[in-house]
Amino acid sequence: MTQIMAIVTTTNSVQWRHELKHQISLQEDLVLAQRLRKLFPHDKHAQTDGTYRIISLYFDTPYDSALREKIDGTNRREKFRLRYYNHDTSFIRLEKKFKQNGLCGKNSTRIDEDQVQKLLNGDFSLLLESSDPLFLELYSKLQGQMLRPKTIVCYEREAFSYHPGNVRITLDRNIRSGLDQIDFLDPDLFYMQAADQNTILEVKYDAYLPDIVRMAVQVPKRQAAACSKYALCRRFD
Repeated sequence: MTQIMAIVTTTNSVQWRHELKHQISLQEDLVLAQRLRKLFPHDKHAQTDGTYRIISLYFDTPYDSALREKIDGTNRREKFRLRYYNHDTSFIRLEKKFKQNGLCGKNSTRIDEDQVQKLLNGDFSLLLESSDPLFLELYSKLQGQMLRPKTIVCYEREAFSYHPGNVRITLDRNIRSGLDQIDFLDPDLFYMQAADQNTILEVKYDAYLPDIVRMAVQVPKRQAAACSKYALCRRFD
């Protein structure tokens, strides 16, 4: 128990970052993407067209604590998720994303396909076989808060980076939801459209946002607003 309780302090070593979100139309996306491609390089992990697919499985409590805290704008909140890219299940991450006082951070660790399948089948004992703090914390939340797999979120991302300020700009498109959590690793899983063909623009940075980025991401009459892909995909249950 001492080992599990100690992991509460692991977030102290994480670098806190600012995060701005906007929901923009397809027309605004078209103009903005053309501008960003001229100014900033694509993410190094992107495919030849500059995009890649993200598939995530989010956990929540029986009372939908993560969802309600997001909707209510709770100052301190967290979410656990599993994530892989472009249907490549040879590289999967367990992630904990947290937010406090308007700043966000993330802890992550590798988890293999067999371990994920065991979790989906309700076998949590593998988490105790590891010394990884994030595995142990997830186990404590699975037992103490009844955290369980809730919703799959899938979308296409175009990402750009700018070294000064450690800036990352992402355009997330075609946001879809998969309700069969047990089939999280299935490349043929059916997804339902979750958003009205809008794009979510996110800008993340460290201490400051360089002027060139601030001007580049400007969309007329748009202001930063709470926008969660997880919340959008929970509309179906």
